[in-house]
Amino acid sequence: MFASLRQDVRAVFEHDPAARNILEVLTCYSGLHALILHRVAHAFWRWRVPLLPRLLSQISRFLTGVEIHHGAQIGPGCFIDHGMGVVIGETSILGKGVLLYQGVTLGGTGKERGKRHPTLGDHVVVGAGAVVLGPITIGHCVRIGAGSVVVRPVPDDCTVVGVPAKVVAHRGEKLTEEQMLAHGNLPDPELYLLRRLTHRLAELEHRVREMEKQQSKIEG
Repeated sequence: MFASLRQDVRAVFEHDPAARNILEVLTCYSGLHALILHRVAHAFWRWRVPLLPRLLSQISRFLTGVEIHHGAQIGPGCFIDHGMGVVIGETSILGKGVLLYQGVTLGGTGKERGKRHPTLGDHVVVGAGAVVLGPITIGHCVRIGAGSVVVRPVPDDCTVVGVPAKVVAHRGEKLTEEQMLAHGNLPDPELYLLRRLTHRLAELEHRVREMEKQQSKIEG
């Protein structure tokens, strides 16, 4: 647990240029506070201590604005930036180096028991306000655009955006840190489709006009 916490602190400095010193990070970062309290609550949950894990989760929610179920499994080096409004469900599994922005929801669907929340691979970035629903798997090094709603599995090294989210980039190589953090500059697949349709329509209109000219010459 303590090794994971050290990596969580290191992740703050890696991802946030505003982090100036260790004292500031330990005292002023609510996302880090939520992770610390979660790791303690999760340890008690694994030891089957009654009530206390749930109580710690509720205290963390009240203090930080981040709601993490004590049963969620979160890998080392996770960073919750700003934190307010983040919700992580009971059976969620997060790999190492995951980056979550404010308002992210890792939620379940239905009332069935068992695995009902997402599994995120290593070094996944989830943009502000994004929602990932159901027992789906998000591959390693995936970027999820701000405001997206993901309801289907996503393979490794992909960028997904939209409602519902669609894959708009798929690379065989790992994304650079700069690319992964630029979650606000993602392509819009619907806009791209509309532009293609508009271009195709213009081509067809041009061809129709040419055909009309040829028909007029023939008739004349």
